[in-house]
Amino acid sequence: MRRWIDRLRAAYGGGLRHVLLMLVCFAVAGWVVARLAGEPTAGRMLLWFVGAAVAHDLVLFPIYATADGGLRRAVRAGRRGAGPARIALLNHLRAAALAAALLFLVFLPGILGLTPDTYRAATGQERVSYLARWLAVTGVLFLISVAWWAIRWARWRRTPRPQ
Repeated sequence: MRRWIDRLRAAYGGGLRHVLLMLVCFAVAGWVVARLAGEPTAGRMLLWFVGAAVAHDLVLFPIYATADGGLRRAVRAGRRGAGPARIALLNHLRAAALAAALLFLVFLPGILGLTPDTYRAATGQERVSYLARWLAVTGVLFLISVAWWAIRWARWRRTPRPQ
């Protein structure tokens, strides 16, 4: 049995658990495709999926890769010395930025003020501006993230290190 697993790892590049997990994922994806095959809007969903993949790869990825590089340079320039605190700050800022970006994508029509008639038809209420709310939530996310980093950094500074 061990030789068979070693051959699988050499040929596939992953272990048996990874192969089984991938087979389960493909089975679930196949089930979803089979369910959507009879769906009249399946073509539109496929178009949106392909469009989202292309928009991510050609537009969004270069934007957030450039922003991350700038953030990395800014954190490096602002902090001289050992890396754990600098890396932690960078990751805390990344987490807040990711949460803000996901909220932006979810509430994009409301933030940009698109389709007020659709909102009114769906809810029976007038649409309120989501931009101020999104900015407030984004500010709170960054504030919590930086406060969490400051607490961790203060603990790290108090911890005695062997010399």
